[in-house]
Amino acid sequence: MTTQRWDRAALVPIRRGERRPEIVSLPAGLPTVDELFTFMRDAERRFETLRMRIEEHTYGGRGARVEAIDVALQHPGHARVVTTLPGKVAAGHHELWVSDGEIIRTYSAAHKLGTSRPVRNRVRGLDPKDYPGRSTVYDPITMLPAETLPELFVHPAGYCQNVLSTGTCWISGTDRVADREAIVIECDHPRAVERYVDRPDYHVQVTVDRLDGLITRLVESVGGDVTRVAEVVHLDPDAALPATTFDFEFPEGTTLLY
Repeated sequence: MTTQRWDRAALVPIRRGERRPEIVSLPAGLPTVDELFTFMRDAERRFETLRMRIEEHTYGGRGARVEAIDVALQHPGHARVVTTLPGKVAAGHHELWVSDGEIIRTYSAAHKLGTSRPVRNRVRGLDPKDYPGRSTVYDPITMLPAETLPELFVHPAGYCQNVLSTGTCWISGTDRVADREAIVIECDHPRAVERYVDRPDYHVQVTVDRLDGLITRLVESVGGDVTRVAEVVHLDPDAALPATTFDFEFPEGTTLLY
């Protein structure tokens, strides 16, 4: 168990001119929380391509809601994220986010709206050596849409540093997710969350893929009632991707907002 802040999200080691995982693989048995966070930080550095499907179930005043998110990624820079509502007509109920590392395009099929814009430059002067650890941010190899489950699952460093480590964390055991072994982290009362769950009975459970360090399941609960479950149902690191995976042309009739 730990109650101390892990603050190494930006401290990726550089070896032979390239950034490499600090912990290549976990030893037998259960790691400490700090060891697991460091292992998770370098998750995307353990593969060159990735296919992943996430299913998210949320429970609230309007009942249960399900979304499916399909991710394809190829380092450096190429990523495609498609969000759909299972059971709906895919052509009319999906949203696309695709990037080649220079241009980001989005498309909403339901509204026939699209955008195309350059990737924003990162803020300059954020060298980890010049700031306290908790004030630094992880610099990804391949960008994913901000504040989304793919970003959280593939780039978990910021979540470990800014959310999980603000609460009381412990390793509770192991599980299997997407037919792969995973390590389970529990976290009580993380403070860096939205206002409506800033309460002492808010609990987060996260499972982490033992081989690659990706988050493969996120369970949020309040007062013992589960409010959100997001789980990887398909995970294929170093997948063979077709050459056209990241190609996209806006359909006829699309209105470009910018």
